[in-house]
Amino acid sequence: MYHILTKNTTVTEHNRNLLVETIRTITEILIWGDQNDSSVFDFFLEKNMFVFFLNILRQKSGRYVCVQLLQTLNILFENISHETSLYYLLSNNYVNSIIVHKFDFSDEEIMAYYISFLKTLSLKLNNHTVHFFYNEHTNDFALYTEAIKFFNHPESMVRIAVRTITLNVYKVDNQPMLHYIRDKTAVPYFSNLVWFIGSHVIELDNCVQTDEEHRNREKLSALVAEHLDHLHYLNDILIINCEFLNDVLTDHLLNSLFLPLYVYSLVDQDKGGERPKISLQVSLYLLSQVFLIIHYAPLVNSLTEVILNGDLSVFSAKVEPDVQKSSTVPAECFGQTAVASTKSGIRCFIKPSESLERSLEINKHKGRKRQQKRPNYKNVEEDEEEEKAPEEGPEGTEGPSKGARPSRENEEIEMVIMERCKLSSMKEQNITDEEKTAAAAGAKTSNWSRPFLELVYNALECAEDDYYALFVLCLLYAMSHNK
Repeated sequence: MYHILTKNTTVTEHNRNLLVETIRTITEILIWGDQNDSSVFDFFLEKNMFVFFLNILRQKSGRYVCVQLLQTLNILFENISHETSLYYLLSNNYVNSIIVHKFDFSDEEIMAYYISFLKTLSLKLNNHTVHFFYNEHTNDFALYTEAIKFFNHPESMVRIAVRTITLNVYKVDNQPMLHYIRDKTAVPYFSNLVWFIGSHVIELDNCVQTDEEHRNREKLSALVAEHLDHLHYLNDILIINCEFLNDVLTDHLLNSLFLPLYVYSLVDQDKGGERPKISLQVSLYLLSQVFLIIHYAPLVNSLTEVILNGDLSVFSAKVEPDVQKSSTVPAECFGQTAVASTKSGIRCFIKPSESLERSLEINKHKGRKRQQKRPNYKNVEEDEEEEKAPEEGPEGTEGPSKGARPSRENEEIEMVIMERCKLSSMKEQNITDEEKTAAAAGAKTSNWSRPFLELVYNALECAEDDYYALFVLCLLYAMSHNK
């Protein structure tokens, strides 16, 4: 087999089938060697045979060869059982070179085999194998960054595979790798993911509004099922309990989706405005599903606080730096969302300024520049700007849980909503009894003191019908049973 590869280094129409069959045979021999004879892998490494695979790919030899090569690689890694054999295959960085190869992803078959290959590799991740994929010195993690670029792929099976890959990555308790994900990829990925989910919600709402005669039940069922899959995926991330990732994700969900789209749609205001809004019944239904599926206490508690005690100021509150100082998460992990969702001083559901792929590319180059800098007069100002970022503290001092914070005082994420509640309680302590009485009287006459709770009360009165009352009862049930 080796001699066939050496004699056919260039792919042509005449030897294409021969090369594909040779690669298949080599895969079968390697799987046999994994189970019976380790010397097979010694020969494979000695002859550097992965180079031939890369050479065939780089020749742009057509979809047939690419599909067959990806298929055989997938079979190979699926069937390797011994760690030593796996280390042999992953050494020399050839697998990462295949991952970053520019395949023709417009071809559905190539796309399917490629994402399946990445998924198979992610299933092999652990504290030992992660070092073959994440390069701490160059700050590069191709398996993860290449996979998340397809988070919004039109094909649902590809999106599901991407979610599986990310969850497999987050479950690996490797602090340098998790800090890389937090610092370089969490903000662009979560912000674009939240935008994708919100856009899907608006599509779902449009389907409800335009389907008065219930002719598109199948489409509506598919849209609802897809959204529930999104919520389960978010909950799967949160229950892994990587706290600094949870902080970033919770911030994005509250400030860029749940508050500016779901909760905002509960109140009848800004009619005819440009802000995205969904119908009341859809908003109530989706919020009830959030409470039924997601059980991460800081997120659920903050959302509950807004619905029961919040007012319209939650849509005009900005993320304040003081709130973030108590967290071990760098401010830049929150800043992009704060800027994006509060550009005009209000929280709103808007598209991220950069695409995920573009953001990853920018962050990648930023990391390289920092490594290559030398202390001279030309980059003094740039260094000073970088030093302004909040210090992370020693990364290796975390407790037994992933990304655990050093103090229990920071156990729950300090969102702006909770901070505003604290400020209001402090103000109440400094006012006179007369002022308190006047404020209480004003609150009774005001329709905007707790508009979301007022909506709940009004719906339960059933003045005309019980249509909205049913959705409100579902929401209250979900909130009361959330644990």
